[in-house]
Amino acid sequence: MTDIPLLQIDDLAVTFKTRGGTVEAVRDVSFKLQKGEALGIVGESGSGKSVTSYAAMKILDRNGQVAGGRITFGGMDLRAASEAAMSDLRGREMSMIFQDPRSALNPIRTVGRQIEDVLVRHSQATRHNARAKAIEMLRKVRITRPEERYHAYPFELSGGMCQRVVIAVALACDPQLLIADEPTTGLDVTTQKAVMDLADELRRQSNLSMLLITHDLGLAATYCDRIVVMEKGRIVETAAARTLFDDPQHPYTQRLIAAMPRRSASLRDLLPPGDAKHGTVPAVRPAAAAKPLLEITGLTKTFAPKLGLPGRLFGKGEAPAPAVDAISFTLHRGESLGLVGESGCGKSTTSSMIMRLLDPSAGKIVFDGERIDQTPRASFAKSPFRARMQMVFQDHTASLNPRFTARRSIADPILRLGRRGDKRAIDDRVAELADKVSLPPELLDRFPHQLSGGQKARVGIARAIALSPDLLILDEPTAALDVSVQAVVLNLLADLRAEMGLSYLFISHDLEVVRLLCDRVIVMRAGVIVEEGATADVLTDPKDAYTRELIAAIPSIEPRGAGASAAPAAVAALPIR
Repeated sequence: MTDIPLLQIDDLAVTFKTRGGTVEAVRDVSFKLQKGEALGIVGESGSGKSVTSYAAMKILDRNGQVAGGRITFGGMDLRAASEAAMSDLRGREMSMIFQDPRSALNPIRTVGRQIEDVLVRHSQATRHNARAKAIEMLRKVRITRPEERYHAYPFELSGGMCQRVVIAVALACDPQLLIADEPTTGLDVTTQKAVMDLADELRRQSNLSMLLITHDLGLAATYCDRIVVMEKGRIVETAAARTLFDDPQHPYTQRLIAAMPRRSASLRDLLPPGDAKHGTVPAVRPAAAAKPLLEITGLTKTFAPKLGLPGRLFGKGEAPAPAVDAISFTLHRGESLGLVGESGCGKSTTSSMIMRLLDPSAGKIVFDGERIDQTPRASFAKSPFRARMQMVFQDHTASLNPRFTARRSIADPILRLGRRGDKRAIDDRVAELADKVSLPPELLDRFPHQLSGGQKARVGIARAIALSPDLLILDEPTAALDVSVQAVVLNLLADLRAEMGLSYLFISHDLEVVRLLCDRVIVMRAGVIVEEGATADVLTDPKDAYTRELIAAIPSIEPRGAGASAAPAAVAALPIR
């Protein structure tokens, strides 16, 4: 690394104009990024991480402006640069990987053409050789059969593969700076590791600088040389990665690190100091000897290929493989069962069949002694079993009706499936539920867009337990939450399970979260169960090679001991489906 920074930000201030006045999003932010260095910016949602990077790229929303400070790139004053100059820099000298790859890609243009567009726009290729260079970039990011994938549209590719295409677009012109804004949110651990290993390898090969923006401290610890910690628009701590995680100085940094799920921590350890819930999580003893609450036998789901797509997706004459292939398991009353595996392994399809949102192709679903898979979906919506089986979804925003207040959302199951009673009785029940999930009563009359991610998660949980169900299916309920909010939600779920005797089917790709919340765990791969057993046994001494790969791929803030096995080389090369 040279002494001259590639990117230098001094006393940056960013404001946004709103109806209520001017909001200061970033204040007095200063840091340097050297050539070839990987710098992580960490902090919770709203801390100013992404706004800082958008200011550097000059892509702030119309109501945002840089109110003060200096931004230089290779000695060039970016604040004084014209839009024409910035348009030339973006993509050629400084590129960005966005959080949602599908939103970043044009849905009506093939991925190969989108790489070509960048190459031609910055005079790195002509129309005659752009196709060959685009295919080479797809090969460089390890996409299988790049000549065929060149013609694919984003909707035909998995999330992990779309993220690789976005990396190919970002690196097509061999830039000096790569800004990765939450590049792995929502990806499973093996895909996350493959994507980040790829980005890190390409960074080292080209000696480019990387600015990694993330709320995943384990990711920052694994891939960054230095860490910048932001809180409420300000930098509170900067240090070398290992120094910061070994000896954090600022109380906010200490709280963030303490909230990270890890092997050495219990659920209560994740809560901030002084939290009233510190102590022991109430013990729950599943009724293992009794009749199972849920019995799954030979459950299978095969999706019929969409018209016109089989040749492109499956090859000529090939039939699609089952998404779920003859799986069997049981769930007892009061038990928390984890269902883990990479994207596309069949976890969510399994939960949709259990909830009767999808019809199985074969197999049995028995709930509390009654076979429910033979009931038509339309009829099941009015069945008494519907009230006894509820779901908490991953996307807390999309799962709430934007026209409903929090109060109306929580009351919705009561109005649809329960005994309605009068308005006062319903309001009393909603207030009781809000209190159970620690949602302040003053938030009940707010709409989803007026609530934070953690508050929307609480509304979703309150709605799910409104009818006192026996089974709660939790589909990645904390995947998009900040670590401190995740810690509170996980403790809330543990307390509700103990208090209400709930049974959980907990679907997640975060094995550390599963370790904290689940009694047993099932590992799925390509639609089949490859391993199952007590959580402590499976995650401490896994028998299947795939389970070992999942565990090895978990990013951690804790350094691996001398006796710990590093991630196998095969993990980084896993095919991204």
